Amino acid sequence: MTSSPAPSAESSAVPTARFAPVGSRFYAVLMATTAVVVVLSNIGAAKGVEIGPLVLDGGFVLFPLAYVLGDVVSEVYGWKASRNVVLMSFAMALLAVGSFWVMIRLPEAGFYEGQQAFSDTLGPVWRIVLASVVGFLAGQLSNALIMVAMKKRQGERGLVWRLWASTGVGEFLDTLLFCTIAAGVIGVSTAGDFVNYVLVGFVWKTAVELILSPLTALVIGWFKKREPGYFSEVEAVPAKK
Repeated sequence: MTSSPAPSAESSAVPTARFAPVGSRFYAVLMATTAVVVVLSNIGAAKGVEIGPLVLDGGFVLFPLAYVLGDVVSEVYGWKASRNVVLMSFAMALLAVGSFWVMIRLPEAGFYEGQQAFSDTLGPVWRIVLASVVGFLAGQLSNALIMVAMKKRQGERGLVWRLWASTGVGEFLDTLLFCTIAAGVIGVSTAGDFVNYVLVGFVWKTAVELILSPLTALVIGWFKKREPGYFSEVEAVPAKK
């Protein structure tokens, strides 16, 4: 009887998850861009928006970009790098809130007529930042954890599936927590409007990320090719027992 051939080393190899070191300029640019997006989104979210029957806030235009950037950082640089970007973004958001508080309380000039509008616009931003901190920390960190955990199982394969799975979980947690805290700030007061606010926000942000996932994959590939340490730094995944 002929014995079956032994499995080759290639067929039995465990996928490896590559992550680049964070010392290059690319990581710094991604961190700075994410921080700016978060700060601008928090300011925009202080405005309630109605488009036909849809209840939104002004941050809906820009905020999905923060998750796209988070996907790039998680895939290319790994969990710790992604966590640091999230923490730095909210440090900058808190700096913005403190700056607004000081600006509002500075004595206005006699010729300046916009003090009330300035205060009404930027005064509630701290509550938006609180909502953003709670929602985005839960959503973005869970998004990063799922991305990295799936990559450690799949290696370089299955990028689009990682993007979709992490997006669904992250955006749901983020939207639910954010809307719960921020609804009162922008004037959402009825149960129907709140459900509308949550569902529309979740569907919009998730749809944008899913539609952009092919482009996100191309951007990730661009960073991988140009990041000097990506293919030299290999994190081996131990085989399961």
